[in-house]
Amino acid sequence: MKFGLQLGYWGAGPIENAAELVAAAEEAGFDAVFTAESWGSDVYTPLAWWGAATRRITLGTAVAQLSARPPTALAMAALTLDHLSAGRHIIGLGVSGPQVVEGWYGQPFAQPLARTREYVRLVRDVLARESPVTSPGPHYPLPYPAGAPGSTGLGRPLKPITHPLRADIPIWLGAEGPKNVAQTAEIADGWLAIFYSLRLADRYEEWLAEGFARPAARRSRDDFEVAATVQVVITGDIATAVDRYRPSTALYVGAMGAEEKNFHADLYRRMGYAEAVDEIGALFREGRKAEAIAAVPDEMVRETMIAGPPDEVRAQIKQWEAAGVTMLMVTARDVATIRRLATLV
Repeated sequence: MKFGLQLGYWGAGPIENAAELVAAAEEAGFDAVFTAESWGSDVYTPLAWWGAATRRITLGTAVAQLSARPPTALAMAALTLDHLSAGRHIIGLGVSGPQVVEGWYGQPFAQPLARTREYVRLVRDVLARESPVTSPGPHYPLPYPAGAPGSTGLGRPLKPITHPLRADIPIWLGAEGPKNVAQTAEIADGWLAIFYSLRLADRYEEWLAEGFARPAARRSRDDFEVAATVQVVITGDIATAVDRYRPSTALYVGAMGAEEKNFHADLYRRMGYAEAVDEIGALFREGRKAEAIAAVPDEMVRETMIAGPPDEVRAQIKQWEAAGVTMLMVTARDVATIRRLATLV
């Protein structure tokens, strides 16, 4: 089992002690540090800024949103960071949701699986640098087709001027549904599992196995990474820990997605919390945020949390490892917690 530090995306301002946290994670033996983006801070600038002070720790995006950049632009950022970090980059990608994709980026959300497959293929083509990059589309046609709206017809196939340090920079995908997880196993090098649940571990393995069984699968289960976002809390007061993370669970289930399409809500329904999910979502839509948070059952928060005294936490980590998780992505926000977590594995 490995630890990754998930710095996430910023709220109203930067994470003030982020540089200190990254330094502590590297010193403590954490394997990786990750940044994220929503509709505020971007994913690459903080990663490069904070990562510049490190020498060993892997630098990952979890996740870079597909609609934020064309695949060639993502590949440019990735090959640049990989050079600057001497080959320590992980590309983590995700489709986000229709509210962000269409509301913030002004892009269509339709066919997220097909878009992901095409996007990943183009990123790999850029990094391979074997020939000028072309694609028939339909989502990312290269060059832009002559005769298409606004086209001059003058586009020509190109390959990167800069030679990538690695043609095989790992690509990990954020995925929640069965089809998306299966495709992740087929085309990616790792799975970024948000809200991983031991209750669903057998189903996850079935979805992954479907992808590994496909003829074009890149990897097998033996060399595939499963990085699970999880709160790891060393405490004798589990009730207080649950209360601390209850608002986050409520937010993702009830407000981070449309009523008609919320992938986080769908995942918790698979865990068996359909009734609570419906109530939380209804309360958020009515503007009753405090009541929505109060409606989250304790066990729903505990579902995706590792908490307890040190020996119990170690035992729970072993359970997650036995279930197939290879990295725990934690959101520690103080140096003491990072150092303490490092003693658990």
